[in-house]
Amino acid sequence: MISLTRRLTLTYALFISLALLVLTFMANQITRQVFTSLIKQNITEKSGDIVRVIGEQYNPDSDSFDIVTIEAIGMYFIHEGYILTISDERGGFIWDARSHNMRECTEALEAIAARMEGEFRIHGSFQRQQYPIRYAKRLVGNVSIETYGPFFYSETETLFLSSINRLFLIAGLAFVLLSVIISTLLSRAIACPILEAEEAARQIAASHSSRGGVRQNLEIRLSDRCKTKELAGLSRSINELARELEEGDRRQKQLVSDIAHELRTPLTYLQGSIEAILDGVWVMDREHLASCHEEILRIIRLVQDINTLTNLEWEHTKLDKTEFDLAELLRVTAEQFKAAAHKKGVAITLNLVPSPINADYDRLKQVFINLLSNAMQHTDQGSVAIAIETSSEPPSKNRRISITDTGSGIAAEDLPRIFERLYRADKSRSRSASRSAGGAGIGLSIAAAIVSAHGGTISAESGANGSTFRVFLP
Repeated sequence: MISLTRRLTLTYALFISLALLVLTFMANQITRQVFTSLIKQNITEKSGDIVRVIGEQYNPDSDSFDIVTIEAIGMYFIHEGYILTISDERGGFIWDARSHNMRECTEALEAIAARMEGEFRIHGSFQRQQYPIRYAKRLVGNVSIETYGPFFYSETETLFLSSINRLFLIAGLAFVLLSVIISTLLSRAIACPILEAEEAARQIAASHSSRGGVRQNLEIRLSDRCKTKELAGLSRSINELARELEEGDRRQKQLVSDIAHELRTPLTYLQGSIEAILDGVWVMDREHLASCHEEILRIIRLVQDINTLTNLEWEHTKLDKTEFDLAELLRVTAEQFKAAAHKKGVAITLNLVPSPINADYDRLKQVFINLLSNAMQHTDQGSVAIAIETSSEPPSKNRRISITDTGSGIAAEDLPRIFERLYRADKSRSRSASRSAGGAGIGLSIAAAIVSAHGGTISAESGANGSTFRVFLP
């Protein structure tokens, strides 16, 4: 299987090379077309110059041409690719390059034909064009110019084009080499963060698994030096995953420690009580047996809550929905806390309106028991207010319930995570005080899971004057 770096390198190199080759080819063609146009214009202009120079050799006094000068001019232009024939106004012969020097004319014309057909693949023929020679608007002769058509390159122009072609070839090869280097650097710039992420994910997977019964560390982080937005996002995601796994591992250990602590207290009490009865220190009467029974129930409730949370999160528990009045459910739940509230001097206030709802009665009751237990535990004075708030959001059957207390607040760093499974801030409100919650931060997690199973949401706000929990039920 080809590596990502090699695949990217080949792809970039091929793409850039093809693009450069196409651009080079197009530039070469455009250059040749422009140059050919200039050559054609130059041939026309030079033919005009030849006619003008020949015309200047006319002597009106003798009504004749300077043959010596015309011969020199004609011999010069033979090597430029122009074969001249000069005649008078009546068509009589004055000077002809072929008659004067046939061998040089033939060699010059063959060289031009070979050059155009061999080097440039341009097949043409020798064409003759006749121009009049006038003096004071009077026709005094004619110049016939024979050239290779439709155009031709001189030796100097051929050398220039060859240099241009070599330059394009060298530039093309240099660009191809440069494209390979650039593609290699680009592919490494893209692939390296991905390979680092792969290696980090592998290490995280290896670290999160048990090796020899020992949990490896999860303190693996990727550098954030990558300048590409998507790759930087990948690195952040890997780092966030590592942090979450590390935090989850810490919370799992904390949960085990908390549950062990919660179990140790009643089990130690049971052990001491039974030993005291066996040693005759205590009389096995109803009071002592009731205390032991209460601790046993505490253990059972803790185990049941852990099992409830697991079932809710894994969707093992189905909701038994019925039609009932949510306001009545809240009244019944509040009644269970009135005695404890009276003992602490805390007022429980209700602001309820009839709210028919189709939901699981027992599960919702468990939600509000956990929330009220939490509120009561952390409210030593003031009040706990329960209200069904009117929602302005459609549909009109939505229900929003708030439980507000005047107790100690929740730390800002703990507030966003108090509903997470296994999360517990030991010195904050996230530790549910209800005995049924086991004191391990499970109560709020259970409440959140039940609300979520109903398709609703739960949130919390906190400040110096207390906290407010809101439950939204569709």
